[in-house]
Amino acid sequence: MSSASTRPVRVGLQLQPEHADYRTIRETAARAEDLGVDVLFNWDHFFPLHGDPDGQHFECWTMLAAWAEQTSRVEIGALVTCNSYRNPELLADMARTVDHISGGRLVLGLGAGWFEKDYTEYGYEFGTAGSRLADLAEALPRIENRLGKLNPAPTRDIPVLIGGGGEKKTLKLVARHADIWHGFGDADVIERKVGILRQHCADVGRDPAEIEISTGVTAEPDEVGPRLRERGVSLFIAEANGPDYDLTLLERWLKWRDAQNS
Repeated sequence: MSSASTRPVRVGLQLQPEHADYRTIRETAARAEDLGVDVLFNWDHFFPLHGDPDGQHFECWTMLAAWAEQTSRVEIGALVTCNSYRNPELLADMARTVDHISGGRLVLGLGAGWFEKDYTEYGYEFGTAGSRLADLAEALPRIENRLGKLNPAPTRDIPVLIGGGGEKKTLKLVARHADIWHGFGDADVIERKVGILRQHCADVGRDPAEIEISTGVTAEPDEVGPRLRERGVSLFIAEANGPDYDLTLLERWLKWRDAQNS
């Protein structure tokens, strides 16, 4: 995982559901799928993270169910679902349901949560970073257990993405539970954390090659793509925020992906 990945390059889009009407979000999701994006993400917040903090905003999982019906090829998911906002068994059932609606295209993105306004405005206990990570560690086996009990079962082993860069706790959870790790930082930061993830995988007897490495990108592909690729990244996620979703950078990443995979 510290050298160039043997996985094909994939490109995702985080379509941030802030400051836009839903018709625009729906049309942008359709355009992204038509452009050939591999994974379409939203996020799990209740308020905008940019601009007017009380601006227009829409909820994550009801939107994913709509995207499951609207789209036909692209994988869909949240980057990432906040573990604090839903009972783990309920979340597993929601994921299984969207998995079926989409015909097996859901990615279950999970994280410990961090945005305090979401918690205080909606009545969740914010706690501490440590307590939220402990809650995530407790929830992951419960989610896995419930997915194994549901009738009907999921259409596939739903890929689990865990987001976050904590080296002692988060990456240990990735080694135990995740199919995809979504990290943050430049190529050198990713390289260091991938090395730590490899050690956590060794500790639990897991092949680190089973875990896809993902990161967000805001720069041009020729500027950052090659170095990230050399460090094992294979899923590159661009972002677009409302009210007007600009997909020009995404288009350049898609062209870069196609050149890399040819």
